[in-house]
Amino acid sequence: MSDAAKPTKVGVISLGCAKNLVDSEVMLGHLGRAGCSFVQDPADADVILVNTCGFIEAAREESVETILEAAELKKSGRLQRLVVAGCMVQRYPEELKESLPEVDAFVGLDELDQVVKSSGIEIRDPVPASDLPVLTPGARAAGPTATAAWGPSTYLYDENTPRSLATPAWTAYVKIAEGCDHSCSFCAIPSFRGKFRSRDPESIRAEAEALARRGVREISLIAQDSSHYGRDNGLREGLATLLGKLNEVEALRWIRLHYLYPNTITQKLIETMAGLSRVVDYVDLPLQHAHPEMLKRMRRGGSGETHLELLERFRVSMPNGALRSTFIVGFPGETDAEFDALLEFVRAARFDHLGVFTYSHEESTPAWGLTDDIPASVKEERRERLMEIQSGIAIQANQGRLGHTVDVLVEGAHAETEHLLVGRTPGQALDVDGQVLINDGQAAPGDFVRVELTEVAGYDLVGRIVGDA
Repeated sequence: MSDAAKPTKVGVISLGCAKNLVDSEVMLGHLGRAGCSFVQDPADADVILVNTCGFIEAAREESVETILEAAELKKSGRLQRLVVAGCMVQRYPEELKESLPEVDAFVGLDELDQVVKSSGIEIRDPVPASDLPVLTPGARAAGPTATAAWGPSTYLYDENTPRSLATPAWTAYVKIAEGCDHSCSFCAIPSFRGKFRSRDPESIRAEAEALARRGVREISLIAQDSSHYGRDNGLREGLATLLGKLNEVEALRWIRLHYLYPNTITQKLIETMAGLSRVVDYVDLPLQHAHPEMLKRMRRGGSGETHLELLERFRVSMPNGALRSTFIVGFPGETDAEFDALLEFVRAARFDHLGVFTYSHEESTPAWGLTDDIPASVKEERRERLMEIQSGIAIQANQGRLGHTVDVLVEGAHAETEHLLVGRTPGQALDVDGQVLINDGQAAPGDFVRVELTEVAGYDLVGRIVGDA
């Protein structure tokens, strides 16, 4: 086959959150439909696509570093074209065009369907359909144009949008909405992701059914605020109604919810989550802080007391459920007393999983006008203190699970040894929580098995297979 007749080899590097990963999968779908082939090693690529994260400074630095490393392959490899997409492009289009002449094209959030054209790819017959690889940052080796009318995004994909999964074959993310209507003072996302816009529930169900037909057994529903789903269309209980529809998809085993916002959670939603057989007892509730004055400055509302009341409502309905949250330390003006209140709250809340971020001072946010007065060293010290408390809570919770038998979704051999299998319980989400290490028994990736828990390994659990689930 002549070089002209060979399919274009594309390497895709996806940075940032699960919502960004879905955008990468949409672009993969368009590229696959155009007949591209996909490579894991950037050095083998004719075209590299970098999907950037523009949320906070550290993410932008990683994005720029990744772009520059990829650009070096124009000198040393076969790379012909470098395309940059995603949040950072939508947020800083002119700055990127000026500062990164190495980039051949920029793809904004509203033009994911233009990725083939932007990549300079001649459309040919599609290659056989398959799940397509995405290069992770750890796997990378490596006169721009921008065609969108830049500003807050309005795009929303649907069940007919081509999409190729970058997750393992048995699990997939489903984006149920895009954008955000909240005005949290630390967050710039509404300025580039746009207003909150819910997908049609029948579109989401159709996508879930299509994923199930290809072997997906777990779907994770994501949005900037999943509990706000439907409210932009006047539906107060939109998410509860959607879960009822998805629970009817018999081929699915687990339906998982991410990113619930405390102010939009209703009692009906809690009871619906607890009562539907396929919806796992897992609550991902980013609370950000617990002191009422801090929450007021963050434009979040509530207090440690109201947070604890909400957590108790979940625990009453889901006594064996897992609770996850995230917090920000070092927000402008955070006093020692306010941070101590957060420490006490975490001790009282006893989350199963917790993430802690240091505050990043971001333009285009309401907090930009405040003085970023907490030194970086203090922010990091506070993060470490909070995570130290959480580590003890999580290990103690895991110790209480010893001797229990739980359902586990097997995901394959451990990355460091073939003598261990790795899996997840309903209370452990992909990539962000602990795992179950299986040291006795055999199962294939994607299998559901019953595992007796026998040991604690920090945030992870150890167990042996005792049967099929």
